[in-house]
Amino acid sequence: MDIALVIILGALWGSFANVCIFRLPKEKGVVSGRSYCPKCKKKIVWYDNIPIISFFLLGGKCRKCKKSISIQYVIVEAINIVSFITIYYFFGVSVITVLLMMLSISFLIIFFIDFEHFIIPNVLTFPMMIVGFLKSFDPNLPSLFPNYINSLIGGLFGYGVIWSIIYFYKQLRKKEGMGLGDAKLLAVVGFWFGWISIPFVLFLSSVLALLWVAPDLIKKSKKLTSQIPFGPYIILASILFFVSKQKLMLML
Repeated sequence: MDIALVIILGALWGSFANVCIFRLPKEKGVVSGRSYCPKCKKKIVWYDNIPIISFFLLGGKCRKCKKSISIQYVIVEAINIVSFITIYYFFGVSVITVLLMMLSISFLIIFFIDFEHFIIPNVLTFPMMIVGFLKSFDPNLPSLFPNYINSLIGGLFGYGVIWSIIYFYKQLRKKEGMGLGDAKLLAVVGFWFGWISIPFVLFLSSVLALLWVAPDLIKKSKKLTSQIPFGPYIILASILFFVSKQKLMLML
């Protein structure tokens, strides 16, 4: 596969990720319906919808209403291109490349939706749980993925640990502390990377979240009980787990 094709695929799937990020929180379909400007609601013609390129050709503004287009669209597409190139560089044309590209797109969409809306759609986590578990039955996949027993334990462990935190926090404080979306996302991590990933991801995601909100806590603009999106930190910690495990396997 030529690197140019990987870049094109990354850009196109990044554009689709933007559609999902915009529409899923509104419970709108992501397959049918033309893209439109969120400001003036006018449909976007194909030559104004070329990933990254159109944004700069239009000067970051809608052709019809001249209102600014969010730079997030370019960021999402660029991240997905870099993600696809990185995966392809290390794993070439293989089943694992397809699997990791699927996971990276799902993580990318969840990251931005949860960061903005504090929700993690089931339409993303449930399929990734299923794929993560089913792939564990393939004996030809490298050992960086767990077998089906380890995968099953990981999924149940990931969901159970967050569910337990939610339950006991509610019993003590009489209010919700986390959402079940976080439990489902951690279950995805467990199904994909096994039970061994859960303590690492849970600890590191907690540290990352605390570091992110620390300035607001110091300024007292937020409290420890303030709502924060935890999904993005689970995703970042999962990526770090995968990268560190891959490096360790190469050393051995």
